[in-house]
Amino acid sequence: MLTIRAARADELPALTTFPNDDERNAATSAYLAGLLEHDCTRPEWCLVAERDGALIGNVVLWTVPGRTVPMDIVLLEPGDPATGQELLAHAADLARSLGAQNQGHVLDTPAQAPQFQRDPQLRETLLAATGFTVARDGCRFLWTAGDPMPAQDARLRWRSLSDLGQEPFVELLADSFADTKDSIWQAEIAEHGLREAAERNLADMLEMDHEPGWFEIGYDERDQPVAASLPARTPSSAVIGLVAVARAGRGQGYATSVVARGTQLLVAAGNTEIRGDCDAGNIAMFKAFQRAGYRNFANRKMFSRPL
Repeated sequence: MLTIRAARADELPALTTFPNDDERNAATSAYLAGLLEHDCTRPEWCLVAERDGALIGNVVLWTVPGRTVPMDIVLLEPGDPATGQELLAHAADLARSLGAQNQGHVLDTPAQAPQFQRDPQLRETLLAATGFTVARDGCRFLWTAGDPMPAQDARLRWRSLSDLGQEPFVELLADSFADTKDSIWQAEIAEHGLREAAERNLADMLEMDHEPGWFEIGYDERDQPVAASLPARTPSSAVIGLVAVARAGRGQGYATSVVARGTQLLVAAGNTEIRGDCDAGNIAMFKAFQRAGYRNFANRKMFSRPL
């Protein structure tokens, strides 16, 4: 008989383990321990599938530290298809009971630490069967200590949010969103309009771990705001965060300038690994990461379902 329940204290943080797979078991356990420590998840949000006394699958809910409503599924070990469907159904019920209206999940290929999402076709099939659709087909980029530092753009003068206040950031984001190639932002604009989409994205970034001077706008030689840089940290990595280029500044390499600026600030703060994401179809942003010395280490599909 299959039982879906919250993990017991002695089952955390390892949850489902696999024989002869020490690398995966250690990395995933350490990852979940970090999520629990940073209040990105809670023991009662860690569900396991048990059959005949053995754990055969698990699903873990996630949110931004400080929030009480889970936003996404961050870890999923589906076991067999039937078990996976039961786990995803329980994950939906739990999140809905806590006030969530939508639920997301990301699938990275190739499989790698810390999630080790093997059997991607099985996972995609399960997600589709339980109401998920693809919200973004994206690419992931990585810079690590020892890689060349990207050159800084001498054309730009940077001013921080603490100096400018939020309004110039909202205005620049709204302007850049007007012809965005990012599918996530396109969906937000369709639902909320340009101005509110910009406000919501800035609010989300402000919730992330960052230093007061990191969020900046770059001004060109005519003192016009042309680009916004919003790097931050997650519990597992530093991230370039949000890159925005005003429509009047397009075609001048400012997206690369933003990635370079964010990299400089994050490295100065002691970070040795920095990640970034963009839509697979956003060729300009893809090239911006490459020109700044980042490598495309994985592809990431972002899924979402209404609850």
